[in-house]
Amino acid sequence: MAYFVLPGRGKRVYRLAIARRIVDSASRGARDRSAAGHARRRTRVLRRALRPPRRMQIGLGPWLRALPARLPDPSLTAALSRLDPHVRVAYVLRNVEGMPRYAVRDQLTELRVRDPWQVIRAAEAVEVPVPRRADRFEPEGLRPVRTRSVVPFAAAVFLTAALVGALLVTEREGAREASARGLGLVAAAPDAWTRGARSLDVWPARGDLAGDRAFGRRAAAAWAAAPEGRRPDSGVAQLLYAGRVDGAPLAVMRSGGRLARYASGRLDVASIGADPSAPIVLGGGRYLLSPWDTRPETFAGERLATSGGVTVPVRPGTGCGRGPLFHLGPRTVGDLGGPRAAVLGYRAPDRRPGGPDRPAVLGRAARSFWKRLACAVPASSRPVSAATAFDFWSGTLPHGGKSADWTCTRLAYADGGAAAFATLLGAQNRATGACDVRRPVSGTWWRAPSGRWYYLAAAAQGLAPHAEGVRSPSTRDRLLVAKGAPGTPVTLTAR
Repeated sequence: MAYFVLPGRGKRVYRLAIARRIVDSASRGARDRSAAGHARRRTRVLRRALRPPRRMQIGLGPWLRALPARLPDPSLTAALSRLDPHVRVAYVLRNVEGMPRYAVRDQLTELRVRDPWQVIRAAEAVEVPVPRRADRFEPEGLRPVRTRSVVPFAAAVFLTAALVGALLVTEREGAREASARGLGLVAAAPDAWTRGARSLDVWPARGDLAGDRAFGRRAAAAWAAAPEGRRPDSGVAQLLYAGRVDGAPLAVMRSGGRLARYASGRLDVASIGADPSAPIVLGGGRYLLSPWDTRPETFAGERLATSGGVTVPVRPGTGCGRGPLFHLGPRTVGDLGGPRAAVLGYRAPDRRPGGPDRPAVLGRAARSFWKRLACAVPASSRPVSAATAFDFWSGTLPHGGKSADWTCTRLAYADGGAAAFATLLGAQNRATGACDVRRPVSGTWWRAPSGRWYYLAAAAQGLAPHAEGVRSPSTRDRLLVAKGAPGTPVTLTAR
């Protein structure tokens, strides 16, 4: 990073040596390995790389001897050297470091750039030559160049070991406070979403407390002090909402793939997923919408009232508090217990397996089915971004049974991955194991009203269930009924 930001003067070997020296000088002293510490070191490196002191060119011998065998591509560095220094920084942060736009904006602000958004747009419009794979420069994880003996340092460490042990608790608390002070809270420009691609990076901060810096600092400090594994992914966090919900102050922040909610001194952290439009749960039945979703609709076809991007209270209307919520553009979203509303999908029993599942507005029958299903299955322990229910069999259970539906539900998780499970919805709902939405089939032991046990299995349209390990199996309308002892292992397939 330091090499590409340096002014394009002199030979590559000297520029690379100066870049390594800048990084080494910024890393001296006790290493703070937190995200905030890394952000502070990056700021120091960028400031020195933008205007490298002349003393950095004196005594470069140790750094010249430590250069890697492969040097950066000259055409790339030459193209970058012709850019404005701040535009060059923005380009490197976006395309070399891979930082999101809001984080680049915060870094430019730290460097005292007057109009960071204009600089970012200029950097995004830059076209530089792409080096061939064989010529690409891969930075190496090299240790800092040692220019003096470590004996005095080792002696100092030995002599102060007792003091360090006595102050261990105090140092930990001090490090935590320093980390809190170092977490920057930034916000996207109010009109950022009107330019370029739609993503979470361009969501502006909303809420009547978005300008309350004291509240923002408390929220940022709480997140920075969170236990390991729940802290921000970087030294900055994006403020999405700061306002009052049912009279209580609430701050919603994002860093990378994590979402933090700070309210009444309590902090909750969860995975946010990559969906740029999924509403964020604020509490009290209110949801924060993306800036481009301005016309949510109720299931009656009327416009759902919003204020400042926040919906009026809306609830699923189910006993468990989970289920469909409202229409949002070409999709129907619902509350499945996660930090964001999930996109709901539905396949009717007469549909054959296969084919893509495109987002669509759910009709009345599909919404009624989801109300039954959402409460029939336990709430997921992982945030769900999308859920599709394949109602692959619907009919009447045999031997005096009542009407029922067999569904295969696929959940896509916000933190990656997916899972599918089958549920028999009837007078008594029951989970019937894992399933495959491409070839749904599922079975279970079932007790008829007469008290006798049967093995039931069903498959999707165009398939037939086949069971081994049961007695006298018979299949009608894709429903297999067999006798046997409950609990007997059964091998079930679809043909």
